[in-house]
Formats: sequence, C-alpha cells, structure tokens
Amino acid sequence: MLRVLMFLVPLALSVYAFIDCISTKDEDVRHMPKPLWAVLVLLFPLVGSISWLIAGKKRAPAADGWSGLRDRSGRGTRWVAPDDNPEFLNSLDVDKPRERDTDPGTDPRSE
Repeated sequence: MLRVLMFLVPLALSVYAFIDCISTKDEDVRHMPKPLWAVLVLLFPLVGSISWLIAGKKRAPAADGWSGLRDRSGRGTRWVAPDDNPEFLNSLDVDKPRERDTDPGTDPRSE
C-alpha cells in the first residue's frame, strides 16, 4: 500500500500542478513564461510541481481568513445568508404562485 501511495501522490500532484499551470491566465504567472513552467512540471514532476505551487502563480491573500470570500477579479465580496439577502427575499415573492381568494371558513379540498 505504501509503495502505491509513493507513486500516486507525486503523480496526482504533478497532474494538479500541470492543469493549474495551463489554466492560469498569462498575467498571473510569475518569474518565467507559462510554457516554460509547463515543461518544468512535466520534466521534473515533484520539484517542478512544488516550484509551481510555491513560486509560479500570483495568489490573492485570503479575505477574512477564507479564500471563498474573494472573487477571481480580486475584489472582496461578502457572502450573505439567504434570509439577510433582500434580492433573494424579493425573488420568493415574485416566484410565489398567487393563491385564490377563498373564504377562510371553507375547506378548498371539499370543492
């Protein structure tokens, strides 16, 4: 089992680093051109992958300690709970089907 992990972990790291490298925008790549980073990751899987993850890509600092609060453009955005979001609450009123006016004393199922 340990022999398999010693093969699979570097392979998974290399695949992740290569996909991350080729899908990164050119303006977010640091120190070397993107094709050179891709070749480095392919030729030297362990060293190239770790180098790419540490030094190859500009990474935005996390807002409030959680990177899910920052969008890809770099502007900070805050997550809002649905019950605090006025747009969501208004959409519930718009999507709600209109109920027929019925007498409160009658049961609509008996019709």
